Amino acid sequence: MNSGADSHVAHGRAAEQLAVEFVARQGYQVLDRNARGGRGELDIVARRGALLVFVEVKAHKRPESSLQAMTLRKQRRLLSAAEAWRMRHPALAGLQCRFDVIIVCPQTHQISHYEDAFRP
Repeated sequence: MNSGADSHVAHGRAAEQLAVEFVARQGYQVLDRNARGGRGELDIVARRGALLVFVEVKAHKRPESSLQAMTLRKQRRLLSAAEAWRMRHPALAGLQCRFDVIIVCPQTHQISHYEDAFRP
């Protein structure tokens, strides 16, 4: 059994739960979590008014390392997953979309929210 990998997964799940609670407190309606589609997975899909937000959650000690992990390849995977999600939810097709990154420090549970982190 790989306890290092198990710990990483546990940190990731805890970070995602904290991020879900955070966006809900900010007035977003969480529509979906861990949605697979296209060539990727969406950690959180949320809505606030006429805005549909696809949120990538990262659990890192330093925000810089999380932002560096948002490579062009990762962005393309998120875009592919977002397009697939939107195709499965045509009633929301008219909403404006945004891609955010939320970074959660596993030790302190401090949250950094980067709105409009990248654009397709």
